[in-house]
Amino acid sequence: MSYWYRNYTPSWLQRWLPNTQPRRVNPFRSTRPSADLEDAASSAVLGVLRVDLCLEDNHDEHHTSHFYAAAAKEALIVRRGEPFRLRIHFNRDYSPSKDAISFIFTVADDTKPSPGHGTLNALVPHDGIDSLGDTLEWGAGIESHEGQTLTVLIKPPSTCPVTEWKLDIDTKLLGDGSRSYPLPLPIYVLFNPWCPDDQVYLEDRDQRKEYVMHDTTLIWRGSYNRLRPSVWKIGQFERHVLECSLKVLGTVGRIPPAYRGDPVRVARALSALVNSVDDDGVLLGNWSEDFSGGVAPTKWTGSVEILQQFHKTQKSVKFAQCWNFSGVLATIARSLGIPARIITCYSSAHDTQASLTVDVFIDSNNKKLDAETTDSIWNYHVWNELWMQRPDLGVGQHGTFDGWQVVDATPQEASDDMYRVGPTSVSAVKNGEILRPFDGGFVFAEVNADKLYWRYNGPSQPLKLLRKDTLAIGHLISTKAVLKWEREDITDSYKHAERSEEERSTMLKALKQSRHAFSRYYLNDNFNDIEFEMELKDDIKIGEEFSVVLKVTNKSESRAYLATGQISCDAVLYTGVGAVEVKALGFELELQPMSSDYVRMEVIFEEYFGKLSSQASFQISAAAKVKDTDYDYFAQDDFRVRKPDIKFQLGDAGIVAQKELDVIVRLENPLPIPLHKGIFTVEGPGIEKPLNFKITEIPVGGTAAATFKYTPPYAGRGTMIAKFTSKELDDVDGYKHYEIEPRPEDLLQPNVSHRSSNIIRRRTDVIA
Repeated sequence: MSYWYRNYTPSWLQRWLPNTQPRRVNPFRSTRPSADLEDAASSAVLGVLRVDLCLEDNHDEHHTSHFYAAAAKEALIVRRGEPFRLRIHFNRDYSPSKDAISFIFTVADDTKPSPGHGTLNALVPHDGIDSLGDTLEWGAGIESHEGQTLTVLIKPPSTCPVTEWKLDIDTKLLGDGSRSYPLPLPIYVLFNPWCPDDQVYLEDRDQRKEYVMHDTTLIWRGSYNRLRPSVWKIGQFERHVLECSLKVLGTVGRIPPAYRGDPVRVARALSALVNSVDDDGVLLGNWSEDFSGGVAPTKWTGSVEILQQFHKTQKSVKFAQCWNFSGVLATIARSLGIPARIITCYSSAHDTQASLTVDVFIDSNNKKLDAETTDSIWNYHVWNELWMQRPDLGVGQHGTFDGWQVVDATPQEASDDMYRVGPTSVSAVKNGEILRPFDGGFVFAEVNADKLYWRYNGPSQPLKLLRKDTLAIGHLISTKAVLKWEREDITDSYKHAERSEEERSTMLKALKQSRHAFSRYYLNDNFNDIEFEMELKDDIKIGEEFSVVLKVTNKSESRAYLATGQISCDAVLYTGVGAVEVKALGFELELQPMSSDYVRMEVIFEEYFGKLSSQASFQISAAAKVKDTDYDYFAQDDFRVRKPDIKFQLGDAGIVAQKELDVIVRLENPLPIPLHKGIFTVEGPGIEKPLNFKITEIPVGGTAAATFKYTPPYAGRGTMIAKFTSKELDDVDGYKHYEIEPRPEDLLQPNVSHRSSNIIRRRTDVIA
């Protein structure tokens, strides 16, 4: 007898209960009932011999056929709000007039499943599929009956908890005994962006392909003046990824089973559980340059290896930075069925004081005061957007807050005593609704804060506002375009156009809501005779020298001025902190009326190489005073040298599924010094574990090549990813998109799919 029968007996099922006192049974048994139930009184009770889960049909109809577990016949994976089919084979003919059947669904990890919480449900199938009812309730209907075989359709509601479910099939002979058959395989129920009644419903078909089904994406890194796309293997369908994603909601995320169907709760939990700060989550962050004891963030090529390692060890994986956190969160969200995409904001603010401004304090020597300057600007910051309705936010002046929601797993600031951000409505951010849950003010500052430079002369002296920059924050907000391998700019979804009246009024509206006591003091922008402008050439390859140029213009028609100051180049982390001086140059310029002059500082490879961080980021600053005036100038800009791309060659002819081909990856040494202890890491469809190829040395001007044989596992689109690291040069990557044609014999059987592949490492070469 099932657990449901023993503890919960609604009146509409009382007639099916036996007239004997139930015995105590483990509710999570995984074997058939013990022999004492199979006595003479119950020998005629209908018995279940086996259950056909109709995996191929169900997975096709529920868009889950790509899951590794599904292909391996390890589980039934369905989406809520839509019916799935079961074909039950009995030990004798089924008779509707005397045999009663019920389906008992319980959440697998709920210690006290309850109908009131929606974690325990008993269904009695009725004739015909019209009896399934609406999508808000569980339903079961008999599709067909033939002798000993019964085919039923079962529909989880569109609000069903997203988790692993157990199924017991209970049979009863009217007026006599009963039996229970526990289904030996788990049933995973996922969010359903195809179902209009699901809170994550996404109407656009192409967007569903991109944001739910595609397993590889692009993440933009670099700086606003040097955008760098890098490929990331999301891998939401790979082995153990789904199991890990579902498990962490209950273990690390601590979401009670009854609430795992609420995408708002799930999204907020994901933003906390992907980082390790509060709860020993999936990834441990590290923004230093010391990655001993783990893997450097720049060496990861995707989420699969990270989640598989966490699933195996249940220990935080080392190490991660913002794009790794966002890649893993996108993987978990897509595996659960929540549409997700990865967002990059260039010149992203980290506002530590909730003032909606980034405040930089400068001493009398034009040096930034690190102790007082707690705010920072990241060259880029990467987070996620998850698609869902937000009924909890109501309706604002500009409509609902449905659609894309910011969810950020990078641990920057605590929110409700945990390091997490979101879900934050993108619409609320654009319209300055910073008090709407969750974390609207923090996200607003990331994309639209004002940057203020203050002269700080000590705690007893007044601050002097040197410069107010309203254009410094929130550039080129980017994501991968739908079904295209290119960048889509979505800046206008976060903010009104810069310099527009709407943008300034929205900023003022947000500032009034922030209630921050920090005064703006007074402005000093009345003097405009002298104009400063920094010039940087963007496309500089690592290994080359570059110039920092400051143009100074006297716009006065009658007066000459003397300008003194300094330009500096510091190597920094991409977060804008950890500055190490590379070079500085002082200057003094006498400017005649209506004239311009230039200060030029050359920075050569030998000066910057030993101080460069792994992401090759610099911070360029210029400070100046104009004699006999109160005018002070200070400005900063981000700069990055470009790293080379890895090149691919895939075979000499067409790429065909299950047909072996040669793959070559190549990298040219861009540095004026040799590269030592190099490693190529390669991932792609069908490559279950990343391939590693060692390169002992690449001489100056030389090219390294690694060759291996590869068998594409299936027809369709493929993306191969490569990383290169060495002692002198790392964080180098490349990718290749390609179409895999079906085998000629598969053209007659379009539903045939293969996940196996044959990967054979062959050799590595260095070409001088």
